[in-house]
Amino acid sequence: MIIRHLEKTYPDHPVLRGVSFQADPGEFIAIVGASGSGKTTLLRCLTLQESWSRGEYIFDGHNVLNGNPLSRLKIRRSWVYLKEDPGLLQKKTAVQSVLEARWDQMSLWRKVLRKSSMDEHVYANDFLEKVGLLDKGAEKVENLSGGEKQRVALARALIKGAKRIAADDPVKGLDPQSVSRVMEDFRNVAKREQVLLVCAMQQLDLAERYATRIIGLSKGQIVLDIPARKLTAKEKDLIL
Repeated sequence: MIIRHLEKTYPDHPVLRGVSFQADPGEFIAIVGASGSGKTTLLRCLTLQESWSRGEYIFDGHNVLNGNPLSRLKIRRSWVYLKEDPGLLQKKTAVQSVLEARWDQMSLWRKVLRKSSMDEHVYANDFLEKVGLLDKGAEKVENLSGGEKQRVALARALIKGAKRIAADDPVKGLDPQSVSRVMEDFRNVAKREQVLLVCAMQQLDLAERYATRIIGLSKGQIVLDIPARKLTAKEKDLIL
């Protein structure tokens, strides 16, 4: 995936200005920057939830922005977008929440009966195990912690076969232990499943500790793009 000269302008002001980078499977990219730097808008442009004012979006050598609406829809569906609130149904169990993501792949008669098979339950539990929640499969979502809900959302993305995941401040408001577990899962899943994971966040220490790459935004422009490591004071000043 290659982004060239991405610009996003609203009637009253520009938000993204000349953003260019390449992203590959297996990367866990932290998009960092101060509030208003364009992090969320960048995620929404990557997932084609926002139109682009200018730029090229290259997949398999083709600029999908020049393609027909069907090709753009295909790219949009190839992304899973994780928000601060995963939007899970509170009365569903964790395994039921994961199975819902496979709804469009179930047979017609199972959709009519609204009943999944034992094999499908086992399959869903396999994905809960990938995010360390096998023991929580029978728990209702309302009884899960914020971090556990995010990990269920990650399992849902994986069972759908997602190869690209965008996460917008997914650990905001979580306790430190939950933050660590969610971020570890993100890093491990990206590497193990060869998923491209792009995460917008303000916490530089989390980006340094867990990501494989850090892209820093300031006023809608990339001011830093490096393999993840401890940032220098000068680098932090560029971003914040």
